[in-house]
Amino acid sequence: MSGLTHQDEEGRVRMVDVADKPATRRRAVATARISMNSQAFEAIRDGVGPKGDARQTAELAGIMAAKQTSSLIPLCHPLPLTKVKVAIEPVTSGVFEVRAEVRTDGKTGVEIEALTAASVAALTLYDMAKALDKSMQIDAIRLEEKQGGQSGDYQRADP
Repeated sequence: MSGLTHQDEEGRVRMVDVADKPATRRRAVATARISMNSQAFEAIRDGVGPKGDARQTAELAGIMAAKQTSSLIPLCHPLPLTKVKVAIEPVTSGVFEVRAEVRTDGKTGVEIEALTAASVAALTLYDMAKALDKSMQIDAIRLEEKQGGQSGDYQRADP
């Protein structure tokens, strides 16, 4: 046995049975960064990209992605999400940070939903501004914090 929850005693893939777990309030925050040239950055920042307001569209795409996570990620439970918020803000010249917060009252956490929301929002920014900069780079997709569940709370502690 590998110790992974998505494998049975013989190493076969399985969906974790959460039937006997109590429903608790769950929350997760994930971020991603996307860097680009100054032309693309200014167009996105000012809401005047070739395909329209990329930030608004990408925030909506992130929300929609969180709601579809169980269709995208094998073995991920479908969850009744109570809140999804995606915000895209400039952090330095040429770099935006995508921040996704997801909540539910359920039997399993929402970390994957938050990571999916941040990832898809960043990909949408790329799609909407690729005419201005095909060399954009998406990175630092990571869980920042989570609350609730058997494993307890988590807060990223960067060195």
